[in-house]
Amino acid sequence: MASKTLSRILTPSRRDFMAGATAALTIGQVSIAQAQSFDIDAITAPRRIGDANAPIKVVEYFSMTCSHCGAFHRETWPEFKEKLVDTGKVEFELSPFPLDGLALRAHVMCRLLSNKAYFAMTEILLKDQKSWVRAADPLKALMDYGRQAGISEDKFNAVMRDRDVLEAVVAMRQAAVDDWKINSTPSFVINNDKVISGGRTYDDFVKELSAFGV
Repeated sequence: MASKTLSRILTPSRRDFMAGATAALTIGQVSIAQAQSFDIDAITAPRRIGDANAPIKVVEYFSMTCSHCGAFHRETWPEFKEKLVDTGKVEFELSPFPLDGLALRAHVMCRLLSNKAYFAMTEILLKDQKSWVRAADPLKALMDYGRQAGISEDKFNAVMRDRDVLEAVVAMRQAAVDDWKINSTPSFVINNDKVISGGRTYDDFVKELSAFGV
């Protein structure tokens, strides 16, 4: 299932052809420069922020190229984090649900980073979403962001063509479909009990969380 989903996600769009990125988005043979391995367990490990003992656990399934996800993280997340995460009421997890090949690669790049750096990079990419998504060469734009976090060009190129890594992240998306019937982004699972979808204001979110004690 993951392989079929991966092939579909990686099917180049017309925009990919226009941007000249088709070759970069195609999974090819591993080159000499790619002679390095990646820790799949580390890449797929949960990315969480907040108190592990918080009474409320929220998992967000998001796509790096989803405009609604970008809007949520620009407009709602700062207040949500300040009032609910930083105060120990909510532990928040980000989980990839890539909607296209570019989103998949952005997720993969971020998951090379430590937990703290991961949240910093996702925040930057979602804030600057329009800039890199609409760039003439979006993958080069992504690589430039990665360099700022210490990801070398060789490492970036290697992981972008590592099928095992790509399939592992796609499998995370498939698990969300299988376990929670997630079919749009952003979607949120609260305490493994309730699923809500769509970008929410802070007040909307507090209403949804009220049944769990907020």
